[in-house]
Amino acid sequence: MKKQTEKNRETQTVRMMSYFIDATTEIIKKEGIDKVTIRKIADLAGYNSATIYNYFEDLSHLIFFASMRFVKKYTDALPHYLEKARTPLERYFLIWECFCKYSFESPQIYYAVFSANLGTHPINLTKYYEYFPTDLVTFPDDLKPMLLESSLSKRTLIAFNQCISEGYIQETYAEKTAEIHYLIWNGMLTMLINNRTTYTVDEATEVTVNHIRNTTAITDTHMI
Repeated sequence: MKKQTEKNRETQTVRMMSYFIDATTEIIKKEGIDKVTIRKIADLAGYNSATIYNYFEDLSHLIFFASMRFVKKYTDALPHYLEKARTPLERYFLIWECFCKYSFESPQIYYAVFSANLGTHPINLTKYYEYFPTDLVTFPDDLKPMLLESSLSKRTLIAFNQCISEGYIQETYAEKTAEIHYLIWNGMLTMLINNRTTYTVDEATEVTVNHIRNTTAITDTHMI
């Protein structure tokens, strides 16, 4: 009986969260992420503003959860990208190509998920997928730990695992290389957000992936 009560309570929590996330998502689609306010969300969801704080720490956390709805386009597309990979290294570059394409199409969204200030209580991506596990259904099992990691440098290290185990990348340089690749991506994202480049999404993706390729320390036995 106790377990059933807890399950019912959790179901109710997810249902209430979904009301507010759906409302936030709709505002983002119609007005843009910078136009989202607690009052607009509450009005659209049909609840008072105070109720929102029973389920989310603050507005930035709610925007984070709503933004994850848009990130699903990337997670759904990635398995199709990886079908083209013939080697672990190609697979790694395709992960970045897919991520760049979708993040550069919606730079504000990906900034909200991976770079924005979430206050004193940053959200672990695991928490989102605990509430909405179906978003992971089509994702490769060996890459699910990557998806649950909110730090892009750490995500890159996880994506490197197969390259390291099969001798494409020296483990000694993996952590520094992962950080470099994150900084390359973040630099392009920042330029797109601030309109400091005329690159199209495809051009920005190509340039970024080329920089990532050129800064990957490949072992002598796997030179390409």
